Amino acid sequence: MTKKSRFYGRYAAVGVLTVTTVLAGCAAVQTTGSGAVGVERKQYMSGLVSEAALQQEAAQQYTSMLSSAKTQGALDANSAQTQRVRTITQRLIKQVATFRPDAANWQWEVHVLSSNDVNAWCMPGGKMAVYTGLISKIQPSDAELAAVLGHEIAHALREHSREQVSQQMAANIGLSVLSAITGSQATSDLGGALSEVMFTLPNSRTHELEADRIGVELAARAGYDPRAAVTLWQKMGALGGSSQPEFLSTHPSAASRIADLTQAAERVMPLYRQAGGKG
Repeated sequence: MTKKSRFYGRYAAVGVLTVTTVLAGCAAVQTTGSGAVGVERKQYMSGLVSEAALQQEAAQQYTSMLSSAKTQGALDANSAQTQRVRTITQRLIKQVATFRPDAANWQWEVHVLSSNDVNAWCMPGGKMAVYTGLISKIQPSDAELAAVLGHEIAHALREHSREQVSQQMAANIGLSVLSAITGSQATSDLGGALSEVMFTLPNSRTHELEADRIGVELAARAGYDPRAAVTLWQKMGALGGSSQPEFLSTHPSAASRIADLTQAAERVMPLYRQAGGKG
């Protein structure tokens, strides 16, 4: 091994140790109850990223986005469409206490934004949006729309955004220290690739599976057929070219997703029947 190799090898180890040390400062938390679907993974959150601060930032961004959409005439342009989304959302929100009681007191809000994108989201604290492209291109049934909304609500309940921010902060702090020590831009690029493999891809897939499972249970408890989640994602996957939802690029493969959704839906069918559903 050359002297230069030993130098970079030694400080690469220092960088990894630094990232590990910062991660060790994150507290293990359980954001939600496991529910009937059994989501029990422990999460690690940095004390530098508080739930309250993230919710406040989300609320500010949401207000700004709504103001911009209103100016463009793209906010809740179709009253019947908006009412449909809100009715389904309210039924789902009534079930969130099953996973975390405090979420029942969040300042929930949902709007329909005019956009060709096939998308929907829920920010920390319950600020939600559905794009008209999802409704027009997917043409979801109420149960399928409940699957989308339940999935997005689940992301917020599990605080996946906060978890990702915590991990990114840990990685960035470690990489900054390592780059300062070595003065090497290449080291930062390597660290970025390592960070993507360790955090972005695995956690993204994990987050999506958790959101799928919790979303299915929320829908079932709200009286929507949980099996609609399967047909929904089949429709999503069938969209081709530029119409395909961007968020599918980081989701699990279609086959594994459908298999997992089918199993989760079967598990919560008794809850659906208890809520008055048939089938």
